[in-house]
Amino acid sequence: MSKLAHTTSPILSPDTNPLLRFFLKKTFYTQFCAGENAQEVNRTVDRLRNLGFNGVILAYAKEVVMDEKEAGSLSSCRKSEAAELCIRNEIRPWANGTLDTIRMTCPGDYVALKFTGAGSQALYDLSKHFDPSPALKESIDEICDLAAERGVRLLFDAEQQALQAGIDAWTLSYMRKYNGREPGRAIIFGTYQAYLKATPRILASHLAAAAKDKFTLGVKLVRGAYLGSDPRHLIHDTKADTDAAYNGIAESLAKRSYNNILKPEQGSLTAFPSVNVVLAGHNITSVREIKALRDSQAKNGEKPIDLVYAQLQGMADEVSCELVQTGKIAEAEAHKGVDIPKTYKYLVWGTTGECMKYLLRRAQENRDAFERTREGRNAMARELWRRVKKAVGAA
Repeated sequence: MSKLAHTTSPILSPDTNPLLRFFLKKTFYTQFCAGENAQEVNRTVDRLRNLGFNGVILAYAKEVVMDEKEAGSLSSCRKSEAAELCIRNEIRPWANGTLDTIRMTCPGDYVALKFTGAGSQALYDLSKHFDPSPALKESIDEICDLAAERGVRLLFDAEQQALQAGIDAWTLSYMRKYNGREPGRAIIFGTYQAYLKATPRILASHLAAAAKDKFTLGVKLVRGAYLGSDPRHLIHDTKADTDAAYNGIAESLAKRSYNNILKPEQGSLTAFPSVNVVLAGHNITSVREIKALRDSQAKNGEKPIDLVYAQLQGMADEVSCELVQTGKIAEAEAHKGVDIPKTYKYLVWGTTGECMKYLLRRAQENRDAFERTREGRNAMARELWRRVKKAVGAA
């Protein structure tokens, strides 16, 4: 998978090798990706909506992943002869793909975007903590304006640590511009990876900025997806530490109050700002804990924050379907004092070749997937057995 994701050989590229493309399209790609064009994507999205999902998070797959050596050798094309080539071959194709993604969605959906997909100039600006180049800024503004116009929200994805500080700066800038337009509603979301030791501190500084500048902070909380490229010393020492960080941050956001994991920035306003949250994760324990907390808030008459649950297509379907089913039951029986969960699936679209880096991260994440796979298999077996008993009148 790593060879295929980073190859420059036409023989190993799914986009130029039809046999390889056929194999991948029928296996990995179908499992995790939405389609290569609008028609395929719409079929996938319609199927999910018919199952009861509230909506989708759709992402254009084009991106770049660098090692430390590559990050150190980046150069700007702002003033070089290559500038027009960079705009024509990198920035505009990424912008057009992202604009197409927004047009494929409906009001209430989300679109995730990766700045690295815009190519070498974006990589350079991010790595040097510069503002986006004029051409890139124009494209990002166009993307944000279209999303706001269509009622679609944007998730600025986290990426590898060599670029993340630049991404955080851009994200906060666009939050200030768009997230104060409608009180309590975020259009721009940042992504926070709980496996990084620094995440609670960084999120606390962003919460302080939102409180000070009076905008709603959009938070997409994930455990983390760059184990293959992020420096190990920046990541929590154990999975238990990551779980504690994720659960503690999620609880703090849901309650809009600081705790022993997410502490207020020193010297900042202690008031917790308005937040919207996308709780992205496949851990059923974490999901149930927040669901129980929100049920308790509903029973006590507390106004909950705007929060949705999200899982990747092809992973943790038992988690997604439990949330969907819970929502259907609550709506059908008009339960009072029970939170009705909003459940989304994260879908990536693009050519098979464009999706390879995304698929590589799914493979890396699933090295330890045996236990999760077994849980999913057992859940399916129980459901099949329940249906068999019902069919023969034994249930």
